[in-house]
Amino acid sequence: MMKTTAYLAILMGLSLIGICGGAQEPPRHHPVKVIFDTDMGSDCDDVGALALLHAYADMGRAEIIGTVYSSGKVPYGAGVIEAINIYYGRNNIPVGACYGDDIGDPVDKMKAEELAKDTARFGHTIVHNKDAEEITRLNRKLLVTQKDNSVVYVTVGHTKGLHDLLVSRPDDMSPLSGRELVEKKIKRWIALGALFAINEEGSHRKDWNLSFNGTAPYTKYLVEDFPKPMAFVTAGTDVLTGKSLKRTPPGNIVRTAYTEWLANYSRKTLDDQRPSWDLIAVYYAVEGLGEYLIEGPDGFLDFDIEKGSRWIESERPSNQTILLQKKNIRQPLSRYLNQMISRPPRHRQ
Repeated sequence: MMKTTAYLAILMGLSLIGICGGAQEPPRHHPVKVIFDTDMGSDCDDVGALALLHAYADMGRAEIIGTVYSSGKVPYGAGVIEAINIYYGRNNIPVGACYGDDIGDPVDKMKAEELAKDTARFGHTIVHNKDAEEITRLNRKLLVTQKDNSVVYVTVGHTKGLHDLLVSRPDDMSPLSGRELVEKKIKRWIALGALFAINEEGSHRKDWNLSFNGTAPYTKYLVEDFPKPMAFVTAGTDVLTGKSLKRTPPGNIVRTAYTEWLANYSRKTLDDQRPSWDLIAVYYAVEGLGEYLIEGPDGFLDFDIEKGSRWIESERPSNQTILLQKKNIRQPLSRYLNQMISRPPRHRQ
């Protein structure tokens, strides 16, 4: 079993000489079917992640079967999601939302309420979360119609939405329980989370998506009980995106949301940009390891509700993978993601 320090040293060496990991996935020939689960509004990288997913859909590499908002304290994220879907010409993508207010960031950092209420500008109809379909009901409805083992569930926000799906009971849409639906329909779960779970001290570390805003108990349940493969993406802290949006039209909701978040929460501009955590989770969902990511050591995530995440290296079989960013690829990955999120939507080209 490889020690963490030794593993990180080898990772640096591999990236310096340009060797790609042998576990890299082959090119995909069919679009990846994605349910996109976000806490839209806490940060603008959620907006960039959905823009990236739409760019992949324009290229025929992804099919967005549903978009869900798993936060409730600021109940306007679903409206922003619908506005983005409409900007990219996909008005028919279902939008679901959490109806409760016990989970999520209580601060509207992106002026999501203002954006959601500006229906005349962006052409959407959802304003409040309760204008969208309830998240668990929509998740169940989406899975029922899909082929077995075909759906990639991507979480770039909190974990309650997926938890509630997993523990849901049979209903009028399916006689299957949530666990049975997940086992039958979901191929794997990809989560932006467990940042810093691999560290020199081997200690637990908290990160936004898995530990904060009331989500930790739901994370623990999923980490210990989710029945399909799980991948935790830990990349993006030093990969900045956003400045390319200056080349897009002022009416672009993605540009507007980035501008609002950077100005209102950080007192910054598009030139300052923002880390690309969520974008890289979408990148991995569609492209696999690609040119920029590498799998971490074999093992499993030890999650503590109070302390956070710690990656335990182990040779025992596990349905969990941790994804790391290669060294010295910050700038080329930033250029690639910036190019992708500023692509004109296909119907506007």
